[in-house]
Amino acid sequence: MHELVNVPAMLGVVAGYLVLLVLVGAFFYKRSLVSEESRADFLLAGRSLGKLVTVGTIFATYVGGGTVTGGGNSLAYKFGFWPGVCFAIAPIFSLTILCFLAEKIRESRCYTTAELLEKSYGSGARRIAAVIIAIALVSIVSYQYRGLGFILNATTGISVETSTVICAVLVIALAFSGGLKTVATTDAMSAFLMVFGMLFSLPILVKTVGGLEWVKSTATPVQMSFLGGQSFVQWIGAYLPLMFLTIGDQNYFQRICAAKDLKTARIGLLGCMLASVIVMPVVACFAFIGRLYFGSNIVAGQALISTATLLPIFWGGVLLAAASAFTITTGDSYLLSASSNFTVDLYAQSINPQATEKQQVLVTRWFILIAGVVAYVILQFFPSILAIQFMSYTIYGAAITPAVLCALLWKGVTKAGGIASMLIGSIFTIVWELQKCPFGIQTIIVALPLSFAVIFVVSFLTQPGRAKSR
Repeated sequence: MHELVNVPAMLGVVAGYLVLLVLVGAFFYKRSLVSEESRADFLLAGRSLGKLVTVGTIFATYVGGGTVTGGGNSLAYKFGFWPGVCFAIAPIFSLTILCFLAEKIRESRCYTTAELLEKSYGSGARRIAAVIIAIALVSIVSYQYRGLGFILNATTGISVETSTVICAVLVIALAFSGGLKTVATTDAMSAFLMVFGMLFSLPILVKTVGGLEWVKSTATPVQMSFLGGQSFVQWIGAYLPLMFLTIGDQNYFQRICAAKDLKTARIGLLGCMLASVIVMPVVACFAFIGRLYFGSNIVAGQALISTATLLPIFWGGVLLAAASAFTITTGDSYLLSASSNFTVDLYAQSINPQATEKQQVLVTRWFILIAGVVAYVILQFFPSILAIQFMSYTIYGAAITPAVLCALLWKGVTKAGGIASMLIGSIFTIVWELQKCPFGIQTIIVALPLSFAVIFVVSFLTQPGRAKSR
């Protein structure tokens, strides 16, 4: 049986693809220097993305580093085959809802989710939302760093810590270079590489380890059970954070607005859904085989990545390059999005309302550098990728998504209801996590219903004219 070893030869494939990403970033950065780049150009790619790039950038944002090192990968490692495969339920639910909301999102013509919330809940809500969103998105960036750290460690032998620093520098550089034009283009490249690499590599991997019979004979009955030894509440609690993060996630709102028209935006969402339903179960297969083959010699975040060392050099390199690219492009997507919150919702609103668009683009670039460093610091305080993932997804899903849905769909929502929901959702999430999930109940199971209850009850009690009727 193989041990987890370094495969330096695969580094050539990974390095070649990373160089290509850097060159794309340099190309868009050079273009931005010779033109008067507007805020819409930098943050929304000039609202001009075509169908292919829109599908690719939404898909790469959705199935990023969190999927190949956390998410379905970690669930397959911890609980077994079916909990990992069922991670594909999340995109079906959340992207369907976004398809219905796409028209309203485009009509808002907002750069950020916080800007959209201001229309229903006022300027105070916009500032509160901007802070919550920035914290959640920067936290998501942090575990992208560690994801590439695992990949470089597997191919070079460089320590995970040093590799993580290299990834941080690369993510920051790409986000800094050309805004969403760079991010969307590299996203699309990475998306199609991931689909190609994984679908063609899986049969080779299964044959290498001994075929399906080996998998069946090696796995325990619990690992092959539908719930993987979890209760149903624990099982559904693993998928709810991603579902409700996605519905309110600023990254998808920005890409919906960046598409050249509504039809293109919806094609992007549906294309992402189809690709996710194909790729996420494949990710679970890779991670599950990695768990069976290497056992406790690897940690959860390395489950998929470790299987590349069992593949021929080319296919192992393609798999690692795809995982690297997804990790990086997701990282720079969320870094750019978090930075837009600071610029659009805080700097241009409160610090320097007279700022020109050129100044706003410059400030966004500087905040990308600052937020990128903060993301690295956050990484030092969490024990695993999955822990950061659940925390960041939950605080966004519980604090922001209920307010977003009500702002778009319910005319009866009030300013007090929206603000109360955001504050209670975020505070409760932090407190519950600090208490290490009392009674073994995941935070999202309690925080999400509480946030919805608060917005409905407070809005009902603060309806205009209610005091007069009493």
